[in-house]
Amino acid sequence: MRHMLVLACLLLLAESAQAAGRLAEIRVVDRDSGSPLRTYYHHGEYWVAGKPGARYAIEIRNTLHQRLLAVTSVDGVNVLTGDTARWDQNGYVLHGEEAYEITGWRKSQTEVAAFEFAAAPNSYAARTGRSANIGVIGVALFRERVPAQIASSSPAPPAARENGLESDIRGGADIDERSAPLGQEGAAALMPAPATKLGTGHGVREASYVEYTDFQRASSSPNEIVRIRYDSRQNLVALGIIPRTTTLAGDPNPFPGSPLPHFVPDPPVCNSGQPRQCVHD
Repeated sequence: MRHMLVLACLLLLAESAQAAGRLAEIRVVDRDSGSPLRTYYHHGEYWVAGKPGARYAIEIRNTLHQRLLAVTSVDGVNVLTGDTARWDQNGYVLHGEEAYEITGWRKSQTEVAAFEFAAAPNSYAARTGRSANIGVIGVALFRERVPAQIASSSPAPPAARENGLESDIRGGADIDERSAPLGQEGAAALMPAPATKLGTGHGVREASYVEYTDFQRASSSPNEIVRIRYDSRQNLVALGIIPRTTTLAGDPNPFPGSPLPHFVPDPPVCNSGQPRQCVHD
């Protein structure tokens, strides 16, 4: 079958950032700083805090020694096709131990519209009438069906050159009409989703080059589903996901002209025999 091939940069992922997933490590990256957003694990779910207006990317690193298909959705929408996400749709294929950065909604074989955090009503999903699943990133991972006689002898892909880094990352998916909607399986075991205040907008156009490749799934259902939820930091603090240890930027102060609370200070210390020469502790 004919599928989509994506040429992308090999990524250097921060070892200190917690990743979600086993077959592939999934992180959400702040594209302005280049650093992965901190991942919070709360009641069995992964969360990240987004900042309105900030661009972000989804980093996927294949942990296997064989190719892996990642069907990816944002806010319940397939990032390649724009369709309501299902497992049987197009995705990205990564060679063994390679990584790829998904930076936006694919518009063509040469362009994407950047992912950027936005108020939920301004998200791409809400603007296209699909606001029910705003605030979640999903990656359905599939192993490849490989004939036994060549499973251990597949040649490594040739290196490509883009933005000064070497890579050859391939994207694709085949179709299985029996597949269920992305993320539906196992949903009953997850906590109910809270009201989401942050979504993903349809940002500026950026260059991103793709071709086509073939990929045969080893099974019609995903071998693993990775789900990362997101919202503003303020909302995650309110939900108890992020501990409130410091004052958040933008917190309103009802008495802005008043000093911080304080108690009675100690009296001055006076030198012996010189009562008028006193200093404070």
